[in-house]
Amino acid sequence: MEQHSTRPAQYGPPRDRPPQPPLPPLPPQAGRTPGGGVARSARPARPAQRRPAPALRGSAPVPRPAPSPVARWLPNPRLTGLGGGLFCGLVMLTLGFLVALLFGMSQTLYGVLFLPVCVLTALWVREGDLLTAPVVVPISFALGLAPVADEGDGGIGGRLMGLVTGLATQAGWLYGGTLIACAIVLGRRMRMIRTINRRAAAARSRAQA
Repeated sequence: MEQHSTRPAQYGPPRDRPPQPPLPPLPPQAGRTPGGGVARSARPARPAQRRPAPALRGSAPVPRPAPSPVARWLPNPRLTGLGGGLFCGLVMLTLGFLVALLFGMSQTLYGVLFLPVCVLTALWVREGDLLTAPVVVPISFALGLAPVADEGDGGIGGRLMGLVTGLATQAGWLYGGTLIACAIVLGRRMRMIRTINRRAAAARSRAQA
């Protein structure tokens, strides 16, 4: 009975093939998917870069000048030249009718009420139209004086003569209110020029720094 000789199984690479080098390791950003493929990991999001705040050069910003004590307690609208003329004219005409209706055409009371209207007109007109305030003030005084002027003999001629007489007798109030408006406008003009010069000097100092 023949016996077949068995050889032990040889484990390891065959002798006629050279050994294969090991596979290189995967890069850190790659991995294996369950199916055996290569999956790339998402790149980490870059943090948002904040721009540094610009450094202030030169001196601190120039503070605005404090308002005058009179303007601090009053509203602060900014009227154009036309708006200031309409405001002053309508107010004086309304005051003229009220004085003629309630106080029997008292021109002195009308002149007293004219002064605060001049102050408000000079304070509320904007800086670009400051020179219009001393012009519209006397025109508004003559417009509002028409209701309280003496009618004389009646008619248009008598009304005109009464208006001229009222302007002559109440010239003190007219000149006083106009001078007050001119003084306020002059003060605001000088204050505006100082503010402009201060800002220009601050801008030059920042440019040289």
